[in-house]
Amino acid sequence: MPRHDYFGPFDPDLTLAAFSRQALATLGREYLLNGHLQDRVGLPVVMGRFGDDAMTQIAIEEWMTASPIYSPRMQRALGFVGRDVGTIFKNIQLDIGAAHQFMDFRYRLDSPTYGEFWLARCGALVDVEPFGEARVRSMCHDIEDPTFDATAATTHPAAKVRPIHRPPRTPADRVPHCHWKVFIDAEGVPCTQPPTLERMRGSLLATIPLLVPAVDAEPGGWADYGGPFDPDFQLEDLSHRALVIAAQEFAVQSHLLARAFLLCAGQRFGDACVPELATEQWTGIAGLTAERLRAALAIGGDDIEAVAKLFQTHPAFHPRTYVDLRIALTGPASARLTIGECPALGERDPYSWFATLGPTPHPALDAIARVGNPRARCLPVAAAHGLAWDVVIDPETPPAREPASVQLAKLSSGARFVFERRRPLRA
Repeated sequence: MPRHDYFGPFDPDLTLAAFSRQALATLGREYLLNGHLQDRVGLPVVMGRFGDDAMTQIAIEEWMTASPIYSPRMQRALGFVGRDVGTIFKNIQLDIGAAHQFMDFRYRLDSPTYGEFWLARCGALVDVEPFGEARVRSMCHDIEDPTFDATAATTHPAAKVRPIHRPPRTPADRVPHCHWKVFIDAEGVPCTQPPTLERMRGSLLATIPLLVPAVDAEPGGWADYGGPFDPDFQLEDLSHRALVIAAQEFAVQSHLLARAFLLCAGQRFGDACVPELATEQWTGIAGLTAERLRAALAIGGDDIEAVAKLFQTHPAFHPRTYVDLRIALTGPASARLTIGECPALGERDPYSWFATLGPTPHPALDAIARVGNPRARCLPVAAAHGLAWDVVIDPETPPAREPASVQLAKLSSGARFVFERRRPLRA
């Protein structure tokens, strides 16, 4: 029987396919938000070290480097490959840049070559408006113009996205927050691809396969998104098998965006800055998402099982074809966490969160563990293959303080955002 939450006993063999359709829809929204919010840590660190202009340029370059890889992946995974505006809209509906509800996109498709979307609520705008008009223009003009086009061009090289209106908002409470038109401009200039894109295409992550269930563990829902575009699409529309696939692809999107962020920073400022950026970004989003998963999956208690469940379900360690994570209980207050030899450890460059793992404790792992129990620590141990840690809850260890990078992540309104269940599961 599929799990509706993870309140029960720890299962060392648990996979995403063990969850019910509704639980997978919930996890999918959390995975989308996780990928969306990781920039709320990485980009401010870039700004602090290199300035506002550098932050803007890295934001542009990373999205233009990641989305042309993860967009066709998702289209193939859910069976909606095409070259029209409806396909572009489907793509946006399954993109971490448009995390459901937090980025409340609405759509109108007029023809295969023209449509419009608007945001009834833009969580990103809510986050930046308190910092003033210059920051709003940076996001809604400087960053959106090239990155929207890059995402659309993945579907059709002549696709364009142009504003009907956008912030700064006048009046200050204007709704919708922005409004855009999307069209195929057959005579337009194709979108220019960044030089980092080919480097990204050569990564192991770019072509990583997924673990796909042979059959649906639960009836109902669409097997893919190959049918007509639905402006009201929700994850509850998908079948169990399709939701397992989508959740894994959301995790891939997160890894690709992090990899693009680090690659673009390294290319622009030198690789010496990359380990610090990777550690800060991963620690911030790891701790925040662990807190959200604890609530979303009803993971109760503060024992070692609670800690183990958080590692099992965290998107940083999915898909398992990329990150060979295993965790086994070794005592009433201890567990062994291992990452076997796998593509995540085999990229052979510094542009990855996993490249920062080694023989010393890592704050991202401890940021996850402390959500289960503030006295939990991840202590590196020798491993025959890959990497390993003993996860230990020691009552004599002082409770860990919340890392500064997690506090930075929590400046986003997304940290406290509560999802709605907007429709029942599709039959």
